[in-house]
Amino acid sequence: IQAIRYARENDVPYLGICLGMQMACIEFARDVAGIEDATTGEVNPKAANKIIDLMADQEDVENMGGTQRLGLYPCKLKAGSVASAAYGNQDVIQERHRHRYEFNNKYRDELAAKGLVFSGTSPDNRLVEVVEIPENKFFVAAQYHPEFLSRPQRPEGLFQAFINASAGK
Repeated sequence: IQAIRYARENDVPYLGICLGMQMACIEFARDVAGIEDATTGEVNPKAANKIIDLMADQEDVENMGGTQRLGLYPCKLKAGSVASAAYGNQDVIQERHRHRYEFNNKYRDELAAKGLVFSGTSPDNRLVEVVEIPENKFFVAAQYHPEFLSRPQRPEGLFQAFINASAGK
């Protein structure tokens, strides 16, 4: 979380993937929105301010084995966002997932009011897939796993955009 804070405050390019997206949301909630005890339900299920929590359809599952959100899912991108540009301004992309914890929508409006942009969501807007801070040269975090679709000669869009931002392009 401290490394994420450093990247955000010093405009160092940041690409968060899965837990990296979740920690970026927690860092933002703590250090920008002032929710000092912001955390994840994965670490503290009884916490008051779980910015990241179990997906709603996972709450009553007792045997967690094999119950993750797993596989290829569509992600709707916000027009004009860094994420959208990274994917050639596509409206919807397909990305692979492997997780059971998601951004808690209870905090969506509060964090958006402080400048966090929710630039990728499930088509029904229920699940947050990508967040970014547009004031930074590159601060993007995705819940999905872009590395699963990236290839040496065909890097996935977020990786290419991150490398370009890191190289000053």
